[in-house]
Amino acid sequence: MRKQNKTILWPIYFDSAKTQKEGRRVPKNLAVPNPNLAELQKAAEHLGLKPEADVNMAHPAMPWQKAGRIWVQNKGKKGQLLIRIAKEISAVRQKTSK
Repeated sequence: MRKQNKTILWPIYFDSAKTQKEGRRVPKNLAVPNPNLAELQKAAEHLGLKPEADVNMAHPAMPWQKAGRIWVQNKGKKGQLLIRIAKEISAVRQKTSK
């Protein structure tokens, strides 16, 4: 079911270990290895996107892996949103690694 003004984000969109055919949606230089739902949710919160998590959901390309997904408010283009989230995930990782 589609939610009004909401966009679905899957962790696979930001995984540097995946190819574009496998589901990565951001450029490889912005992607991170093994992103998880918590990082994705934290990045969306930092950007003020009010994320709603669906924890036990599987991406259609990988139904055996229940990585989860989040819904975020979005009124712009999805590609621009993905780039903003990817940059924020990298920032979140740098903050937690210190």
